[in-house]
Amino acid sequence: MFRTALRNVLAHKARLLMTVLAVMLGVAFVSGTLVFTDTLGNAFRNQSAKSYDNVAVSIETYAGDDEKTPGIDDATLEKIRGLDGVASATGRVDGFAGVADPDGKLIGNGWSNTGANFAPGKDGKDAQYTFVEGSGPAKNGSVALDKDTASKGKYKVGDPVRVATNGPVKEYTLSGIFTTEDGAVNAGGSLVLFDTPTAQKLYLKPGLFQNATVSAAGGVSDQKLLDEIEPLLPEDATAQTGKALADQQAKDIESGLTSLNTMLLAFAGIALFVGIFLIANTFTMLIAQRTRELALMRAIGATRRQVKRSVLLEAAFVGVLASVIGFLLGLGLATGLRSAMGVMGGKIPAGPLVVSPTAVISAFAVGVLITVLAAWLPARRASKIAPVAAMSSVHATASVKSLVVRNSIGGVITLLGSAGIVGGAATGGTGGRQLVAAGAFFALIGVIILIPLLSRPVIALVRPLLKKLFGVSGKLASQNAVRNPRRTGATASALAIGLTLVTGISVLGVTLGQAIDKMTTDNIKADYLISMASGDSLDESALTALSKADGVAALSPQQASSLQVDGKYHSASGVTPGDVEKVFALTTESGSLASLKDGQVAVGSKTAKSNGWKTGDTLPVTFEDEKKGEVTIGATYKQNEFLSPFVLPKELADRHSASTRPEIREIWIKADGGASKANEQSIVDALGDNPAMSVMDRQDIRDMFGGFINTALNIMYGLLAMALLIAVLGVVNTLAMSVFERQQEIGMLRAIGLDRGRVKRMIRLEAVVISVFGAVIGVGLGVFLGWAIGRTLSSDIPGYALVIPWDRLGVFLLLAGLVGVLASLWPARSAAKLNMLTAIKTE
Repeated sequence: MFRTALRNVLAHKARLLMTVLAVMLGVAFVSGTLVFTDTLGNAFRNQSAKSYDNVAVSIETYAGDDEKTPGIDDATLEKIRGLDGVASATGRVDGFAGVADPDGKLIGNGWSNTGANFAPGKDGKDAQYTFVEGSGPAKNGSVALDKDTASKGKYKVGDPVRVATNGPVKEYTLSGIFTTEDGAVNAGGSLVLFDTPTAQKLYLKPGLFQNATVSAAGGVSDQKLLDEIEPLLPEDATAQTGKALADQQAKDIESGLTSLNTMLLAFAGIALFVGIFLIANTFTMLIAQRTRELALMRAIGATRRQVKRSVLLEAAFVGVLASVIGFLLGLGLATGLRSAMGVMGGKIPAGPLVVSPTAVISAFAVGVLITVLAAWLPARRASKIAPVAAMSSVHATASVKSLVVRNSIGGVITLLGSAGIVGGAATGGTGGRQLVAAGAFFALIGVIILIPLLSRPVIALVRPLLKKLFGVSGKLASQNAVRNPRRTGATASALAIGLTLVTGISVLGVTLGQAIDKMTTDNIKADYLISMASGDSLDESALTALSKADGVAALSPQQASSLQVDGKYHSASGVTPGDVEKVFALTTESGSLASLKDGQVAVGSKTAKSNGWKTGDTLPVTFEDEKKGEVTIGATYKQNEFLSPFVLPKELADRHSASTRPEIREIWIKADGGASKANEQSIVDALGDNPAMSVMDRQDIRDMFGGFINTALNIMYGLLAMALLIAVLGVVNTLAMSVFERQQEIGMLRAIGLDRGRVKRMIRLEAVVISVFGAVIGVGLGVFLGWAIGRTLSSDIPGYALVIPWDRLGVFLLLAGLVGVLASLWPARSAAKLNMLTAIKTE
């Protein structure tokens, strides 16, 4: 039977090609994902370990409950340097620093733009940085840049460099250019080195360091040094060995990559699930075409087990071949993903491609198991063929009993899944989403089981149209599409699964996007929003400068603050009285916002109602600086998504700030005459053309809040493309094998006058009908799922309302039709080229 299985694979290699391609693509996705994430993890782990090569002990400080600025002073560092076995102790301080490119734009992405101190040893070098040009900054007024930043900004040693921290932009002289293993730089950011006193003044306090690294003399234990250093540290500092820190970072990297790995493997699983239908369809059709051959084998002594084993062996051969090719393709995919990250600005540390045993075993296990599993049911059917079947027709139809059982099971599962989806939508929240997910799984399985039953009535609806538009070809195509409902259903199921997910994601994404867009437009009146690209707070000087800028009609900060009432924490926003209602759309429900000028506060109506407060009430509070006092509610307003439940006059927020530097997250501006190039330029000029400050108009604001949804949608579409490609291969495969199976019939049609053009048209229309049928099922189920998931999120999204993107759904259906046309090109051409006399003689 082994030789028989091998002979059958070689004899039907053309018909098994699409199955090989489907499994190959799925295996490539799995192996590429595993190799890519293993390579990424190994590169970053090596980089992390390298950065702590000479670190015996690492010391970090953290903010305590008191107002004291955390830090390690020079005296503490000197004590550490005096310990036996300490080779060196280096203090470090860092924070945000942005560098402008030749056009004045920020180099990097904001969150990974860093500034730090250059800490040379006795030899004048800092072990963390290797200078390729010039030297480190030795005095105030000079800086050094990492090589990539200098290249992007076209800076050379001696050039002036405009650097923005959290205050106004300052100009420095470039003293040197260096390379580094710093993770932020490898993530596409920049690194600016200052002399130590300048860095301390910018980011902490003169004489203090945020952290320190200690290197050991030869033969000294890291743990011994740690035990001696810990008693010398202030209360707000912690220490650990360099190895422990490197190990912790390695675990963090592993944890971060696990999420990426899981997401990519989930989409690979979807692609393989779709591939199961193609594989099962292929083997079902092969067995149907070999009914007489299998029956003859039974007649000459082959047992049912041997027949079943031979079919499964064929599947195993196909799985192994596809896995080998898919694994090699996966290596190329991993290499391509790594290169793509480099092109997009995300640098990956140098390192080899990591091919772990797990990746190899997983790829081959997935490829072979999926193929054998998909072929099991056809193999089981093959083993049940009785010898007498050799005299019967190849095209045996399913019994009425089997169809009734199948449809009954499918109906029950679909109803169970639908009930779960509706129940989850009604429940809402996390529990509701879990219920929807479970219901979606069962509903999808149920619909797949019912698709053969659905094919007849759905396709019957378009039969008159096909007959009217395309004549005999249209009539024959519609009849062929429902001749074997199971085959049509299996082919359409692959497309239905992919389009269910694509449609569900589209409905949810468009609905959430419009809700967020509406929230943005309904809650703000401002023309511009000013914020730091790094996400840090703005300096008070920015507010002062903007208040004097031409064209600024009103401006208000959104200054983060907080207070406690009866021991309960409430977030608060410090704003400019008189201007806040000009930049935000605030609906007063009681009292007046003018009361803010008198030192009173405004409270969101939901917060006021839930606590039983009303306008005029005086509340005992504990402010952010732990001082106690009283505030009077001067107004309640319909809560605004851009403001905290408590709105305080800025003067009150400043007076009770826990920090010497107010936490101004945003500045909102209403401009004379609205947004214009002149007004925007006036704002940019007032801010000193600061590259670290982002100036956004209303469209930019809408894009900022809604842009991530479009990005997520595009990523999802890209990842689901593999599943849709496999579905297309399924249509090609079904049509090609159907043409082979119907050679005699096609020959007869040619003999009675159906020319080659109409034969091609018949095959194309059959493909279009099957593809659009699958698309209709997928789109319908996808809209249902999108609605249900959206309902579970509606309580968290103000202004939520279901939006069905009819234009996108129309595009999906048109693309499904196009898929049918493209998938039919080869089968239609093969059918048209058949010699009618040879075809008529075919059994």
